[in-house]
Amino acid sequence: MPPQHPITLVTGASRGIGRAIALGLAETGARVAVTARSAEELTELVDAIENQGGTAWAIPGDLIEKSATDQVVAAVEEHWGPIEILVNNAGIGSSSDPKPIVGFDDDFWELTLRLNVTVPYLLTKRVLPGMVAAGWGRIINIASINSKVASLHGSAYSASKHALAGLTKAAATEHAAHGVTVNAVCPGATATLMNDKRLEYDGERTGQTIAQLEALASPLGRRIQPDEIAAAAVFLASDGARAINGQLINVCGGRVMC
Repeated sequence: MPPQHPITLVTGASRGIGRAIALGLAETGARVAVTARSAEELTELVDAIENQGGTAWAIPGDLIEKSATDQVVAAVEEHWGPIEILVNNAGIGSSSDPKPIVGFDDDFWELTLRLNVTVPYLLTKRVLPGMVAAGWGRIINIASINSKVASLHGSAYSASKHALAGLTKAAATEHAAHGVTVNAVCPGATATLMNDKRLEYDGERTGQTIAQLEALASPLGRRIQPDEIAAAAVFLASDGARAINGQLINVCGGRVMC
């Protein structure tokens, strides 16, 4: 049976998609631990959740640090108990340093794969034993449509998100018999600060205005909103999604249809 108030960890929760997911899960009654680098933004998020009657707890920190993944899980376990819903949202986008492969920075490649793939792997590995023991768990990876198609001048991002898709499917295959489902949400261009930077880069590269690029972001003629991504994640965390496993769910307004 699913827990009534599942213990949840959302990474990269201080803004954008992660913040929207934390708010959405709290509305369902989940106890939500949120982590990110900005203590101030996390405090604001916890206040927002508590003001709407929810339960939240902030754990500021940088998951790039080698010991951080174990520490954040241990902190949640000590505070509330074993994690029952894990949302791997923290990541680095292609907007941070967009370049062709030939000119790509090797250190940035390593950093991108570390945060976008290795950190979700380590967190998944850490929480799975508790989920298996309980006979119930949800792991939701925030991937990208670039898990399926390439990102121009974003080789590290595209490679990392393809790898995250593979991790999703492997974990889903191994643990479904124990009541644990693992899925990924694949956002298209979403109205976040990260995507704003990408639009600025694409505008400089193509000569198009931001408004023109936003209109081309999807067949809807607009970018996706963070709460629209959150709605998919919240459903995948629910018992109603118990038969959905190993799937890469596009939320992109039809920009990618595979």
